[in-house]
Amino acid sequence: MRAVLVGTFAAMNAAGMTEEEYQGYESTTRDILIRVEPDYMEDESEPEAGRFVWSYTVEIENHGQRPVQLISRKWVITDAFGRQEHVQGPGVVGEQPIIEPGQRFRYTSGTPLTTSSGFMQGSYEMVETDGESFAAIIPSFSLDRPDDVARIH
Repeated sequence: MRAVLVGTFAAMNAAGMTEEEYQGYESTTRDILIRVEPDYMEDESEPEAGRFVWSYTVEIENHGQRPVQLISRKWVITDAFGRQEHVQGPGVVGEQPIIEPGQRFRYTSGTPLTTSSGFMQGSYEMVETDGESFAAIIPSFSLDRPDDVARIH
């Protein structure tokens, strides 16, 4: 998958927008801000074969006073027919990053669907330096092709 800044993140930076002005997919749990930007990957999709592929860039910012480590992830991926796939595992993209106060971690991954739209939601298990763990909520976000009529999921 592409490991570049895409979509709204790039536009936000280019336009000089502040984090407070960003109105995309985001959620905050215990001072951990998570933003997500999905991107339909037309070049990797094969609609006639029922294969639709999206990348998604996640940015995790630590607005707290202590470092946190991302230990694991849990995703629920839902297609246009309501079929769900549950995905869980250690870390993200092969890493279990430690995010220091005031720092951010960004990664890009992807998912295929057999329908032309769907949505994803989930959580990251985070651990603070004292060993306390908590679930940081990943905001629900739509997977829609740019040329399709947007659907509310």
